[in-house]
Amino acid sequence: MKLVIQRVKSAKVDVGGKTVGEIGSGLLVLVGVSRDDTAADAGHLAKKTANLRIFDDEACVMNRSVFETGGSILVVSQFTLCGDCKKGNRPSYIAAAPSEKGLKLYEEYVKQLRELGPRVETGTFQAEMEVHLVNDGPVTLILESTGKR
Repeated sequence: MKLVIQRVKSAKVDVGGKTVGEIGSGLLVLVGVSRDDTAADAGHLAKKTANLRIFDDEACVMNRSVFETGGSILVVSQFTLCGDCKKGNRPSYIAAAPSEKGLKLYEEYVKQLRELGPRVETGTFQAEMEVHLVNDGPVTLILESTGKR
């Protein structure tokens, strides 16, 4: 799995002109699922996401997690994160999981996050989505499954 995590002041995702997920302060997480990913990867990355200390404490040091700030998480599937651009100008998506597996692991990641406690909103898997966000910082991190970069 590959995650792009952005600290946001607010974020929302629209499908067909309707908002399907919206948060205030917290994290926007774009999720790409690869062919070789497992439920263990989803669980590991959910814990890592929820515990990232990327929010400022009283001394303006990034030392607090989304838990500690009372923030929320908006999770949006994005298979293009698994695109390979090493050859030519057209990305290859061979590494992306088939849609059935992608959905299963995307849902597992969301389930694991929810079990950890923060409020979690989502986009719609395999839909054309418009993602709106107000970056905070900006702070952007990339997390990948165990054993990958």
